[in-house]
Order: sequence, then C-alpha cells, then structure tokens
Amino acid sequence: MMTDLIAQTLSNLERHRMSGYYVESIPELHHLVKSLLHTGERIGCGDSATLEETRIFDLLRQGDYQFLDKHQPGLSRQEKRDIYLQNFSCDTFVTGINAVTADGKLFNIDGNGSRVAPILYGPEQVIAVAGTNKLVRNVDEAIRRARQIAAPLDAARLEKGTPCTKLGTCVDCQHPNRICNDFVLITGQFTAGRIKVILIQGDYGF
Repeated sequence: MMTDLIAQTLSNLERHRMSGYYVESIPELHHLVKSLLHTGERIGCGDSATLEETRIFDLLRQGDYQFLDKHQPGLSRQEKRDIYLQNFSCDTFVTGINAVTADGKLFNIDGNGSRVAPILYGPEQVIAVAGTNKLVRNVDEAIRRARQIAAPLDAARLEKGTPCTKLGTCVDCQHPNRICNDFVLITGQFTAGRIKVILIQGDYGF
C-alpha cells in the first residue's frame, strides 16, 4: 500500500533529480525493471541480498543482455576485479541500497567501493532496488540503520569474522575484514533520472 512516507520519499527523490518508483510485488518489480532495460545492453551489478531475494539476478541472467555477472562460480580475484572495472562503462548498473531517506537521499556503506563507485559515476543508468524496510526519516537514521543493522548482517553473510558478526552491532572496529570503509551519501544528480530508485513493498535485504 502506498503510504504517506512512500509518497513523500518518491516526491523528494524526483526533487533531487532521481526517478522514484513503487511496486508491491516481485512480478511488478520484474516488469518494471525489464521496461527500463534494452535488448543487448551491458549490465553490471553490485553485491546485494535484495537483488538475490527478489530474483533480479536471475532475470538478468535469463534475459537478452550482456550481464557482467560477478557471482559466476569459480571467478578468480583478478577476474572479479576486471568485472568491477567494466562496471564503469556498462549501460546500466543494478544495485541495492542500504537506506533511503524520506527527504530523497540515498545512503550506502561499502567495503572496497566496487558497489558505490559505479553508482556515483560511469554507467548511463543506475537502477537501485530497496524494500520499504530501508525507508528512514533522515540521514542520521540512515547512517544508524546501515551501521547497526545492515553492516553486521551483511558481514555475517559474507563470513567476515568481524566483531559485529558476534555482537550484532557495530563497534567501529579496525578488523582487517571490516566492511564499513566507504560511507556514501547521494543527495542529487546532474543528469536527471540517471539514478532510478525502485521501492518494493516488504522486507528485503539488510
């Protein structure tokens, strides 16, 4: 259901020259994503539990696209790095988002920057998918959500062995496997509509 918070967020995203969309189901999400893509275009992706849970990765693998699939089994470290670099020149980059504020801003935490960097620059189009559980009132809540909820859960999923995976909360550690290295707040775009934010009803990702 389209709540006042969702409507406000979509309106403010548009005010910051980012396109905002709302869907209520995975089939609706797939229909919308396919409508934003073109046959044969090269598509990159960021690591995202949301994209996994909503089966967007499967959609890209099965579609008529040149999908730069970083999740292919058996990729070496160098092969993954090559994909990360190719993401800068892809037509569309598809990613999740750690938090979306009601005043139309996006906040992400990243470990090595391979996800946030193409969001900032390179691809002609960025499609960011977020469950409505990622909606927060302001930037302070976005940072708190990303650090205290998203990062510990993601570090546990990736088996990083950081203190937060045991404590369930961020302690601003200096562990070598720390994933809270890059804090990126996006407040607008030069190119209107380059970033397209799709909010899907429900709890998806971290």
